[in-house]
Amino acid sequence: MTRLLVVEDDPDLSLALRVLLTRGGHDVSLAADGREALRLLFAERPALMVLDLVRPGLDGWEVLDRTRDMSDLPVLVLSGLGELDDRVRGLRSGADDYLVKPFAQAELLARDPLVHPVRRHRPDARVGKGAALNAAYDALGAHLPAGTDRSRVVVCVVDADGHLSPGAPALVSGPEGFGDPDTGGVQIGVRMRNVDDARPLPHRGRTANAYARLLIRMQDAEFAVSNTAMQLQRRRTGSVGLGGNGQFTRLSALDRIAAAERRPWQRDALLEDYELGLHMRLAGYGVTHVHDAWVSQEALPHTRRFLTQRTRWAQGNIACVRHTGRLVSSRHYGARGVPESLYTFFQPIAHLATLLLTAVVLVAGGSAAEVVLAAWPLALALGLASVVPFVLAGPVYRREFAADRSRIKGLLWGLALWLYAYHLFLVSARGFVRLVRGRTGWAKTRRNAETAGVGPVATES
Repeated sequence: MTRLLVVEDDPDLSLALRVLLTRGGHDVSLAADGREALRLLFAERPALMVLDLVRPGLDGWEVLDRTRDMSDLPVLVLSGLGELDDRVRGLRSGADDYLVKPFAQAELLARDPLVHPVRRHRPDARVGKGAALNAAYDALGAHLPAGTDRSRVVVCVVDADGHLSPGAPALVSGPEGFGDPDTGGVQIGVRMRNVDDARPLPHRGRTANAYARLLIRMQDAEFAVSNTAMQLQRRRTGSVGLGGNGQFTRLSALDRIAAAERRPWQRDALLEDYELGLHMRLAGYGVTHVHDAWVSQEALPHTRRFLTQRTRWAQGNIACVRHTGRLVSSRHYGARGVPESLYTFFQPIAHLATLLLTAVVLVAGGSAAEVVLAAWPLALALGLASVVPFVLAGPVYRREFAADRSRIKGLLWGLALWLYAYHLFLVSARGFVRLVRGRTGWAKTRRNAETAGVGPVATES
């Protein structure tokens, strides 16, 4: 981890810079004045100094002069002095770069010598996440020095709104993750960062915001409890799935997949990340889950965007059925991993079958009702099996992640989670209809702050 020194007397800006740069993978020390900056410069030997020029006491110009007298440490100047003469003076005084306040986060990160943005323009841009990840993979390969041990390079995929939990890289590199040389991929947990947002829809009324808060809470409970429990079970069956956010992979494993499949991520796949995990396991690598680390993202408060996202996931699961033959015949999948993976593939189809069976019962009327009544013990058992796990998940979620809420609220969350799960039947039907109509293109869900764009945003294969 690279150590950076931030010299800034504004406590709010100083803290914001620390959060931003720490999130970028750096160890950040703060100095509020020039003398403290020089002391830390000697004591900690940082790799880069971010320096505010206008400072009380020993000003930034003098700090820059003294720094240049004793070292060639890279210095990025932050200053509200934006005139041409000020910028020229800063660069001539030894600054390596000069950034005028106010500035955008992306602009600061672009000046980080360890950050190498990969830009793509149409027609190559906006043709799918798989294509974007493959472009980044190619750019990384071109950037790494010759002779790099690619088995010791870890690639992390985080969404634009994703924030890694503290220490996440260290945890996934430990004995449970890439400390095992046979591990090719690690997936961490996912949490919803806006779960406590009182007004997720600031321009809507009280009722709309109450619904949005519940929808956000259900997504958080789903990932924090249901998905984590599923991934822990998959660790036992050897079938952990990779997700689109918080995904870590060993570069040499991506190389092996690229050699076999022409590219690591499938270009037009709807679940390119999950399919990457399948290919990784088929290539002989292990994939595991580290639940002590997580990535936070924004939950979707809009029903339409939420259903669009989940329809894509359901359709992607159905598309994975094509891998059944390879999976069943692979020596890298065990007797427990095959059924679990097939369950994932065929889950949307099972939902469709349930919908059709329900329709038959309703159309058949009395005769079907008589059959259900005759087999009431079985019907009751199936009903309890479908309800109880969700109801129990609510109190577990409250205890682990919302202990300040009442037990009654935890129970209500469990009931809501049971009702929330019925969206799977709707999105499975929508996904199947899209598949039948040949609409198999990629479409990434818009984030909460995004508005609808103009022009093509996805590919239709």
